[in-house]
Amino acid sequence: MHSKVVIIGSGPAGHTAAIYAARAHMQPTLFEGMMAGGVAPGGQLTTTSEVENFPGFPTGISGSELTDRFREQSERFGTNIITETISRVDLSGHPFKLWREDADGDKDTPDTCDALIVATGATAKRLHIKGEDKYWQRGMSACAVCDGAAPIFRDKPLVVIGGGDSACEEATFLTKYASHVYIAVRRDVFRASRIMAKRASNHPKITVLWSTHVTEAKGDGKVLTHAVLQDAKTGETRELEVSGLFYAIGHKPNTDFLGGVLDTDSTGYLVVKPGTSLTNIRGVFAAGDVHDKHYRQAITAAGSGCMAALDAEKFLEELADEEQEKASKL
Repeated sequence: MHSKVVIIGSGPAGHTAAIYAARAHMQPTLFEGMMAGGVAPGGQLTTTSEVENFPGFPTGISGSELTDRFREQSERFGTNIITETISRVDLSGHPFKLWREDADGDKDTPDTCDALIVATGATAKRLHIKGEDKYWQRGMSACAVCDGAAPIFRDKPLVVIGGGDSACEEATFLTKYASHVYIAVRRDVFRASRIMAKRASNHPKITVLWSTHVTEAKGDGKVLTHAVLQDAKTGETRELEVSGLFYAIGHKPNTDFLGGVLDTDSTGYLVVKPGTSLTNIRGVFAAGDVHDKHYRQAITAAGSGCMAALDAEKFLEELADEEQEKASKL
């Protein structure tokens, strides 16, 4: 199957790109994936129980409902949505070649496209401690900015796991809503920058728990009520009463299927030309959290999806002009 534009990814970046591309008559195909990165179609947003900071929803909306609406709008304008995962690509020539997850090596005929938008996002790293499956989104989260203002966390003690800048930043952010915030650091020193570590350490509503592992999430069957802590040096355990547990141990951009052909930074995020969605390969564009390791919000991902679609449209126009010029010389 050949498409003018293929979009890989089904979060706000992917669907915004699809909506813009479809309305511009680019007839996009969107591969939404089948549990790609361990997450259902719709991406990380589907794991958020309540979204209160996306414009247009004054009373809030669940993450899964919001992604359903993205999908519905993409289909309305003619996007061809395929619930399969792209597992391998060949971007060495034009058109680009894409293989689906169950493809039998090079023997299977690949899908092809003139322009490719990569919007596969980044998956939050989790520790998968005991009780996590039961209390995920019932007191456990990997995004303080997304979920920290939820009623379940207001005026309650919370714990953040991590020792880097993200942990310090998220703990500081949570002090706006929490009665108190603990930071569980597995070592006896922060990995964070000096200024971030100092800010967190000196905050009156933050307590740093050094050399501490969180080994279990406990609750009343409905919501989280305690975290089990283990001293990394003595092995002793104790329970800490908290209503929220936030992972801040990093994200992994979902780029393995690209085979290293697109430029990335030292942590694996795609690199784009500043102010654009352009990657190092002409005709390939990046949108959303797969290249944004700073903001990681649904609204910023949607904005970059728009940018990618507009950049792809311009590229296709240039490609058509080049082909017309070649034909005129024959």
